[in-house]
Amino acid sequence: MTVTWEDLGWERLAAGVGRCRLPVWDCTAGLVVGADAALSVDAGSGLGEGARLRVAAQELAGRRVTHLALTHPHFDHVLGAAAFAGAEVFGAVGAGAVLAGGREALRADAVAEGLDARLAEEAVDALVAVRHEVCGEWTLDLGGGRQVLLANVGPGHTGHDLAVLVPGEVEVVFCGDLVEESGEPQAGPDAVPSHWPAALDRLLDLGGEDALYVPGHGAVVDAAFVRAQRDTLAARFGVSR
Repeated sequence: MTVTWEDLGWERLAAGVGRCRLPVWDCTAGLVVGADAALSVDAGSGLGEGARLRVAAQELAGRRVTHLALTHPHFDHVLGAAAFAGAEVFGAVGAGAVLAGGREALRADAVAEGLDARLAEEAVDALVAVRHEVCGEWTLDLGGGRQVLLANVGPGHTGHDLAVLVPGEVEVVFCGDLVEESGEPQAGPDAVPSHWPAALDRLLDLGGEDALYVPGHGAVVDAAFVRAQRDTLAARFGVSR
């Protein structure tokens, strides 16, 4: 019997493309399946969550996850990365240094947000390195004509924001926390507010008017939502067009 996206609690967005909304922080994790390889987008908030994502992704893809894209270096998106053993890990340029040099801050943030201290310590200790840093754009060939574009569109929500564009009959853009639907976008101490609206302009240039935009938290949105959020952030931070 063929397992469907819905069987595993995932949302199918296009052929071979889907995402799930993780509990607690409503964080998005994505999956893109090609003929020869599979890409996961973000890894969850701990090793257990990462392992569950990997198992589900492998069942849906029919093969192991070969690539992992981290949209930004926040705990709820990266602490499950070590569960994707053998995957090639991608991030925006500079993300690797943030993760390598900021482990204590990452652990403290996770615990402050409610993650069990032991689980946070375990995940931080096991955190894998970002092997491939994207300065501009990087195209991944997953086989069978499926190519995925990784784009360094930040800074904005953080200093190291990576978007994932999946071309196709329906184009899908994984936005990370540059876009949030289930709440107001969060601007922490590592945000770069003066550049955030421009980062959303780059997302819109990548996906266009008809794409599906997948936020880091919340429901899938359209270009009009992203544009409205861009204008709201520009007003909030006093950034002129």
